[in-house]
Amino acid sequence: MSSEVGRQFQQAFKNIDDVLWKEAGCTTELDYTEQTSWLLFLKYLNDLEQDRAMEAELEGKPYNYILGQPYRWERWAAPKSKDGKLDHNQALTGDDLVDFVDRTLFPYLHGFKLRASGPNTIEYKIGEIFGEIKNKVRSGYNLREIIDHIDALRFRSQAEKHELSALYEEKIKRMGNAGRNGGEYYTPRPLIRAMVLVTAPKVGERVYDGACGSAGFLCEAFDHMKALPGLTTADMKTLQERSFYGKEKKSLAYVIAIMNLILHGIEAPNIIHSNTLAENLADVQDKDRYDIVLANPPFGGKERKEVQQNFPIRTGETAFLFLQHFIKVLKAGGRAAVVIKNTFLSNSDNASVSLRKLLLESCNLHTVLDCPSGTFQGAGVKTVVLFFEKGAPTRKIWYYQLDPGRKLGKTTPLNDDDLAEFVELQKTFADSPKSWTVDVETVDTTTYDLSVKNPNGGEDVVHRSPQAILDEIAKLDAESAEVLGRIRALL
Repeated sequence: MSSEVGRQFQQAFKNIDDVLWKEAGCTTELDYTEQTSWLLFLKYLNDLEQDRAMEAELEGKPYNYILGQPYRWERWAAPKSKDGKLDHNQALTGDDLVDFVDRTLFPYLHGFKLRASGPNTIEYKIGEIFGEIKNKVRSGYNLREIIDHIDALRFRSQAEKHELSALYEEKIKRMGNAGRNGGEYYTPRPLIRAMVLVTAPKVGERVYDGACGSAGFLCEAFDHMKALPGLTTADMKTLQERSFYGKEKKSLAYVIAIMNLILHGIEAPNIIHSNTLAENLADVQDKDRYDIVLANPPFGGKERKEVQQNFPIRTGETAFLFLQHFIKVLKAGGRAAVVIKNTFLSNSDNASVSLRKLLLESCNLHTVLDCPSGTFQGAGVKTVVLFFEKGAPTRKIWYYQLDPGRKLGKTTPLNDDDLAEFVELQKTFADSPKSWTVDVETVDTTTYDLSVKNPNGGEDVVHRSPQAILDEIAKLDAESAEVLGRIRALL
């Protein structure tokens, strides 16, 4: 981030983290992100309201504020004197500030959920967010310091929003890399972008993620679609209001998803806070279906028996239930890209076999991307991405074995260049040393085993980069020189 604005924002985020580090109730990157998120949201809301009020004034119309005056950022968080500086006589701090936030502000904001006209309004989102999270900053002096840093941030221009969204993404990434629950919210963005390029969503199509985490898939789909050539004002309105839909079970992820989409430029994101798997598949109607599904559902979880009753193929594996859900909610002709554990392709239990049969018979599973270990940092599982289209059975499956030529890790993460060949070859399902095609007629119908078996050398073949080979040669030369030196010393 090279701009002066970017550097200022970056410093502000670092300062906020430094203050939160001093708080006993904030011990993880998850806590830092959560506490930053609700304050960012209120600052964003204040700037949005000020912009709308100014537009209304220019048009000679009255503006009805969403928040009552005592609850606006400019009143309780950052009241200004005539010279534009913080008015210390009016600004709350210490115990007074914490007391106001906990006992007055949060209950008022939570009340919007009951007062809102519907779930897709910004009022409803306000009510949902402030019913789910709590202020964990116990020191009113620390909270005052954080508020002052956030007040210095601006959400007015597109450039400012872009810088903020990039910083927020970096914060989510750090949270994901920190492990534990954080990893559930972060899918590597290069992988998401490749999935978006292959599914190629168009304006007018509805994009859905039923396990949206931090909304990375929806954000990347939005960025891709708003960059399409020839978009009209009506198209941009469609992208804002009727294109991106998500559901998220966990409170923190829900809040982060809302904030992430807002920073990317969607004012009132269509994200619902609910357990997707609690919905009975038999109740899905045409109006509930989507054109595109992009998702990385949580795997390894175990759902209760009553939740499993909602699905034709009953299993405790969360990801397998999600896959059934995604197949069901796709429109005929709808396209999907879903990350799943690679063991799904070969597991011999009844549920896995039945699910592979369902997928092959009801959808065209045209592409399987085999991801290397380390794609998901902190997760010791190998994954594949299933690309399929609903409405016609599978005839042929094109496999691609992703091999960046290096071991993936925190300092060497997946990047867009690593996936460029996959995206290009996938357009024509071309064969290569890393890709091949399997005719479904050759698949054993007793097991429906779809394992990744590269006929061009097998899974044990490691394709190393030229630099890696040169480094290995240099290392061997150095070792040889050392051995020769020891021999000469002995002679």
